[in-house]
Amino acid sequence: MLEIEIDGKQVQVNDGSTVIEAAAVAGAYIPHFCYHKKLSIAANCRMCLVQVEKAPKPLPACATPVTNGMKVWTHSELAVKAQKGVMEFLLINHPLDCPICDQGGECQLQDLAVGYGSSASRYQEEKRVVFNKNLGSLVSTDMTRCINCTRCVRFTAEIAGEMELGQAFRGEHAEIMPFIEKTIDSELSGNIIDLCPVGALTSKPFRFAARTWELSRRKSVSPHDALGANLIVQTKHDVVKRVLPLENEDVNECWLSDKDRFSYEALSAPERLSTPLIRQGGQWKQVDWQAALEFAASGLRGIAQDHGASAIGALASPHATLEELFLLQKLVRGLGSNNVDFRLRQADFRADGKRDGAPWLGMKIAEVKDLTRLLVVGSFLRKDAPLLAQRVRQAAKKGLQVSAIGPNAEDWLLPVRNRALVAPSAMVAMLGQVVVALAQEKGTDVSVSLLGKLPAEVSGEARAIAQSLASGRKVAVWLGSLAAQHARASEIQTLAQEIARLSAGCFGFIGEAANSVGGYLAGAVPGADGLSAAAMIAQPRKAYMVFGAEPELDFANPSATVAALRSAQLVIGFSAFDSASLRDLCDVILPVAPFTETSGTFVNCEGRAQSFVAVSKPLGETRPGWKVLRVLGNLLALEGFGYNDSEAVRSEALPADVGNALGNGVEGVVVSCAAASAGALERVADVPIHFADPIVRRAPSLQKTRDAAAPVARISPATLAALGLSAGDKVRVLQGGGAAVLVAQPDEALAAGCVRVASAHPSTASLGAMSGELSVERA
Repeated sequence: MLEIEIDGKQVQVNDGSTVIEAAAVAGAYIPHFCYHKKLSIAANCRMCLVQVEKAPKPLPACATPVTNGMKVWTHSELAVKAQKGVMEFLLINHPLDCPICDQGGECQLQDLAVGYGSSASRYQEEKRVVFNKNLGSLVSTDMTRCINCTRCVRFTAEIAGEMELGQAFRGEHAEIMPFIEKTIDSELSGNIIDLCPVGALTSKPFRFAARTWELSRRKSVSPHDALGANLIVQTKHDVVKRVLPLENEDVNECWLSDKDRFSYEALSAPERLSTPLIRQGGQWKQVDWQAALEFAASGLRGIAQDHGASAIGALASPHATLEELFLLQKLVRGLGSNNVDFRLRQADFRADGKRDGAPWLGMKIAEVKDLTRLLVVGSFLRKDAPLLAQRVRQAAKKGLQVSAIGPNAEDWLLPVRNRALVAPSAMVAMLGQVVVALAQEKGTDVSVSLLGKLPAEVSGEARAIAQSLASGRKVAVWLGSLAAQHARASEIQTLAQEIARLSAGCFGFIGEAANSVGGYLAGAVPGADGLSAAAMIAQPRKAYMVFGAEPELDFANPSATVAALRSAQLVIGFSAFDSASLRDLCDVILPVAPFTETSGTFVNCEGRAQSFVAVSKPLGETRPGWKVLRVLGNLLALEGFGYNDSEAVRSEALPADVGNALGNGVEGVVVSCAAASAGALERVADVPIHFADPIVRRAPSLQKTRDAAAPVARISPATLAALGLSAGDKVRVLQGGGAAVLVAQPDEALAAGCVRVASAHPSTASLGAMSGELSVERA
């Protein structure tokens, strides 16, 4: 600790601190533009000039390290004169367009000009003009306003991981610009809007929509990925106009992914449901809630009487709230059935009944920075969990060694030290090799349950991964969505758990959705005699309740799901959005509120339960999902549905100590590391970041980004040549009795013998399971 005096006040700060950080500790504000606590120091705006004892001239507070006994004056005559001089320079070329600027009312330049600017400019010459740049569908530019603080440039290079912006030219000709003819395509691009201290970079979807002082602000939680980013949702007249990050160092820091930031547009989409619908005589009719709920209740009652309660099944989205998932499973079990599941994209359920608790990340999100070794198995990390990938990126700069196993090797914008690029069918054998090599490196034995089931030979990739993990001080093994949705997921979990044990590290799941952990805590999984999501599709039920999911896009096997629902006597859809597939398959559709119009809880990947309240009134006749389920339970005369608010539901649904309910341990799964038979092409299915759930699929601006491009058939160059195909050829992909016509595209980041075809998209919905064999032929 060092002693420093700031404006006559003695403070103690850590060695290595800068003057601006010390001033923050002392409670003294130093004006600044280019400085940001999460970015490197540029010291190019010079607004933070301060007077330092014995220094011949004012020094930039952001770049001046503290020394013991230093004396600093932040508002002395010398400091203020320097700051006012800098402000005059900054305003020389700045346009006087504050009345039409979207940054007006929350602009740092406006605020500081009041304190450090003058009432008139001495500059009489013609001001410079900078042409605007096209950065894509999310970020709007007015580059004449730019003060060249370079925050956006440093963010894209340091946090997002790819230098998509740069500064060209010098002096008064300097401009911030993207590379020629390129847009900003990062999944974190919206953060440069928050970082810009002036109106040069603003939100394109929000442009001219409202003034900041007209907006009401409410805290909320992202309903998308498993991180559970904290949000500030801003509304005007009960319409969501903008979403900003709520700073939480333990979760999302001060960042948001574009999916979290811009998906709110879907809340005003034309597809929003506002009244209950019933199909009568082949026609859809709008009805009141009483008629719709009585229709659903009598239908469920009739199915249970005629075919038994086990003929009823419930399929829920993992993006639903904890309260909705809890009441849905309580309703199904109240009817006498255990057929309820929220793991819609999962294929292997052999680990059910053999777990310690709810699968989770196995560590705190904030502890990622302390990791020294990380093994990621079967993950599209950068797109599935952008903010978690960002933390891994920062840790990699400080020495974290990242290894990866899986069929995909797309650029995560961080160094991957060792990678085993293998087809999905070879992942279990590769993990077995890592277990063998790691046991040899550590000089210890493998678990008794794995004796005689591991490979005899170890590949070079497996040996390199094992050596990296064995030398780590703090190790983690993470399973991504591809591993969790794998046809042999339980075996992958067993081997990953063994790798974590041998390396004295932690093991966990990155998670797919906002309530991938909460679904387990809510009990929205089948009991011992219940059917899993896949089993309910393979063994069609007479009645289904589909909550928050779209049959063609949110299931592991869309074509089989559609066939199963079509064969049912009764299908009840709970959805915030209308869709052709729901109208085709359902008998009644109940409009339930999205996250902004209801209260609820999401439990993120680290087991953190985060509750939120509605930020606006429900649209039309839309009602919160938990209320709809409560009333349905009352109509069915089930016990325990007398809740007055969502807090009462949460107190019953959420364990008193969530930590004790978490657990990744799996025992009793039979593992086979036998080599997979070669020859057939294997499907690698990712869920594109902007097609992951019903809300993002309907956000117009997100659907214009590169990440929302229509799927193609991505094939390794060697496999493409072996098939006699060339880049750009139209091919017919055949799987599970379905076919899709796509464009072939070579992908060097894909294992040989694999075809990467995205799921959750209408153009590929006719195909079969997300993992399995397929064939490709020229169209």
